[in-house]
Parts: sequence; C-alpha cells; structure tokens
Amino acid sequence: MRRLKVVVTGAVCVAVLGAGVWFWMPGAEADIRLRPNDPEVVAHGQKIYMAQCASCHGPGLGGQANWRERLPNGRLPAPPHDKSGHTWHHPDAQLFDLTKRGPAAVVGGSYESDMPAYAGILSDEDIVAVLSFIKSTWPGKTQRRHDDINMRTKKAGN
Repeated sequence: MRRLKVVVTGAVCVAVLGAGVWFWMPGAEADIRLRPNDPEVVAHGQKIYMAQCASCHGPGLGGQANWRERLPNGRLPAPPHDKSGHTWHHPDAQLFDLTKRGPAAVVGGSYESDMPAYAGILSDEDIVAVLSFIKSTWPGKTQRRHDDINMRTKKAGN
C-alpha cells in the first residue's frame, strides 16, 4: 500500500512538473510568424499600434529621443521600431513574448521597463498584427535579414 502511495505521488508530481514546463515554455509561441505581406493583418496592426504603442514608440515608429541612454530612474526610453532600432534583430517569437509578457518578465531579475505586458489587453492575434505592421514598414533588405534571423533561430531549436 505504501509503495502504491509513493508511485501515485511521484506520478502526480511528474504530471504537475510537466504541465508547468509545458505552460511556461514558449511552445506554440515559438511557431509565431509575422505576416507583413498580409494587407488586412497589417491594417489591423497599424490601428492597434496607433492606439496602444505610438504614444511611446512614436506614430512613425521613431521611438523616444536618446533611447540608448538611461533615464534618471534607470529605465531606458522607448526604442524605435523602424530600421534604425534593434527590433528587427530579434526573432518573431521573442518579439511576441516581449510584447505579451513585457520586458521585465522576459528578462527577469530586477530589470525594470516602462513597457507593460499586453497579455489580457491584446489577443495573440492582435500582437501578431502589431508586429506584422511594424515589420511591414522595414525596407526589403531589413525584412530579409529579419527572416534570416528567424530561420537561424528555428534551425537552432530556439
């Protein structure tokens, strides 16, 4: 009887641990693909961007002034999302995760950011639409470089 109790308890622990890993790992989010060539998605994303993002990142995606220099509170100003920024340096899944969970949750530790998490505010489809809009504004060469980053990330299994 004791042995059965130990086996059942162990199985429950493994199931709970497995569920936790499945929940917190990128999983389906790792398969996120932006759609910068889909006019409907891009138009939807532009509307959301203007309502949710432009106040900090700018209506022209130019970000805030001196975005690489920390403010007195230690936080960084909102970076640009145009080709001059570093948004395109990150794969789709990472951009999605940063937007959904917020930089502080993704980076962890004591990292602080003025950017909120959009989980519960925007749907996954809305987040993809916003990111698709942003990518649609990049020149073709920048989009291709970003596609290469996605391909290398996928090959590396990240």
